[in-house]
Amino acid sequence: MGHEMSIPLASGLALWTFVTLVWLLSVVKKDVSIIDPCWAPLFLLVSVVASTIGGWTAEKLLLTALVGLWALRLGTHLAVRAWGKDEDFRYEAFRRRFGPKRYWWFSYFQVFLLQGALAFIISAPLQLAGSDSGSGTLGVFDIIGAVVFAIGFYFEARADWELTRFKADPSNEGKLLTTGLWARSRHPNYFGNAVLWWGLWCCVLDQPWGWATVFAPALMTFLLLRVSGVSLLERHMKKKPAFDAYARETPAFFPKI
Repeated sequence: MGHEMSIPLASGLALWTFVTLVWLLSVVKKDVSIIDPCWAPLFLLVSVVASTIGGWTAEKLLLTALVGLWALRLGTHLAVRAWGKDEDFRYEAFRRRFGPKRYWWFSYFQVFLLQGALAFIISAPLQLAGSDSGSGTLGVFDIIGAVVFAIGFYFEARADWELTRFKADPSNEGKLLTTGLWARSRHPNYFGNAVLWWGLWCCVLDQPWGWATVFAPALMTFLLLRVSGVSLLERHMKKKPAFDAYARETPAFFPKI
């Protein structure tokens, strides 16, 4: 029971320390959106902490490598996208709503601790993997999980690349991207993000109670669909004149064949 008790505690402390340091930096910079590139690295932090405490094995190396690949790509993508720009419109709206004089401390609870808590819950499969004291050899579920992860990673990375190229062209200002993966789904990057998390969950299905961490990818999928992903972005996309025709032809999340 030692690992099962210590890994959640260590993971929670690591996450709290990390988000608190990022919050302090955000107070200095007056920019809460610096948390966005740190979202994916939070899970890499948990995977490293859990595997270090539980002891590294081939299975844990694979899982940490997958998380690390995702964290490096997404974190870098978001950091480059935000470089030299003002605070994200979502956080600017919160700052105006709650008042700039108090938002510096309010944001600690509303944004930073909240994201830390969500990362703690969603990283349950990574914490469980770290506690595994079995042979640690790669099995069928690890291979299945890696394949599912690869599919999701491809969708997310390819969609982000297509959108970055599209926005880099000034002639596309105010237009919707409706080609490539975006012709199959209105949010292929969010779809890919959800899928890769189901892949990470598959990697722990060979462990006792691994299936019970299904709430982790389910919560991530819910957040992407109903909270910070599809529903939030759709409100802005609907303001563009071509949206109605695009929405009639293209599903919001699951890609059409």
